[in-house]
Amino acid sequence: MHIEIWKLKKLIKSLEAARGIGTSMITLIIPPRDQISRVTKMLVDEYGTASHIKSRVNRQSVLAAITYAQQRLQLYNKVPRNGLVLYTGTVVNEEGREKKFTTAFEPFRPINSSLYLCDNKFHTEALSELLETDDRFGFIVIDGKGTFFGTMCGNSHGVLHKFTVDLPKKHGRGGQLALRFDRLRVEKGHNYLRKTSELATQLYTNPSTNQPNVTGLILAGEDGFNEAIKLSSHITAAVKFVKEKCLLDKYFKEINQDTGKYVMKNSLTGETVIKHLNKEEERDATNIKELDVKEKMPLIEWFADEYKRFGCALEFVTNKSQEGYKFCKDLGGIGGILRYKLDMSAFDSEDAEVSDDDGSEVREVSDYDDDSG
Repeated sequence: MHIEIWKLKKLIKSLEAARGIGTSMITLIIPPRDQISRVTKMLVDEYGTASHIKSRVNRQSVLAAITYAQQRLQLYNKVPRNGLVLYTGTVVNEEGREKKFTTAFEPFRPINSSLYLCDNKFHTEALSELLETDDRFGFIVIDGKGTFFGTMCGNSHGVLHKFTVDLPKKHGRGGQLALRFDRLRVEKGHNYLRKTSELATQLYTNPSTNQPNVTGLILAGEDGFNEAIKLSSHITAAVKFVKEKCLLDKYFKEINQDTGKYVMKNSLTGETVIKHLNKEEERDATNIKELDVKEKMPLIEWFADEYKRFGCALEFVTNKSQEGYKFCKDLGGIGGILRYKLDMSAFDSEDAEVSDDDGSEVREVSDYDDDSG
């Protein structure tokens, strides 16, 4: 998911930087369960309307953009499960030259917006909403009047269940009567908390696996769901850093214990993780099971496109936590946790040349030029 989010961030940045002449750039967003036939008919109607634009240059640009969109939609029999996003039109590059631009893709999570705009820029607001975290938090807001159960994911939140309770008040009467009322009050309070916990178990666990269906559970006594969300924002925001800390703690543990089941960009032999990946590919056996990369390094695009080829998991880390800062600054920002111990003596020689079975030479790359990406 975080890899898809990174790719989307990069796409949004390029789309927002693009500009066209007149209204030559089309933003088309089709939500799930919509019909390609409906959108195709809409584009036909838009083409007819655009044919009456007085400015010849603007008219031709708009008609060309609509044609590009129609051509791309012909590749789809139905709207993909998560919807369809299409950007197309004539953009102007840095040299002032006009260039055709078209991209269409299914987002990595459902997009619920429906949009058609013809403008001098692309509109990315709906895409930015997809960048919100997919961590789902459960909320239990409880007081002496009742309990509220809700969930929050990104900017959206919803109500799962709520119920009220009528608990007996404390009485100032003395003697045996006071003891009796106090016993009843404690008993009803206990039953109230028991009901709350039973409902929480039902609502926040998956019945088939008996595992939590939320990233975290927040218990609040505030007056209202929105207030509870507001006051717990620092908790929900910290989840990413907790995950990052756990990941890097595991990596640093391998280093501190000198297990040999790790690699880093600035390793003792001067070897890079990339060279190790290349050599493992030659052996047709991938040792690296987790690869950690700092989020803004130039090689990130290569890793995002190629990591699956090596059979490893790719994780992004930032330098915003203490562990992340140490990883990025002191260790070069690239590290790998291995499945089994690595014999580093096999990588002692830089730029070593090895021969495969047919006698042909394979030259290993000792490092990548950062500017090349």
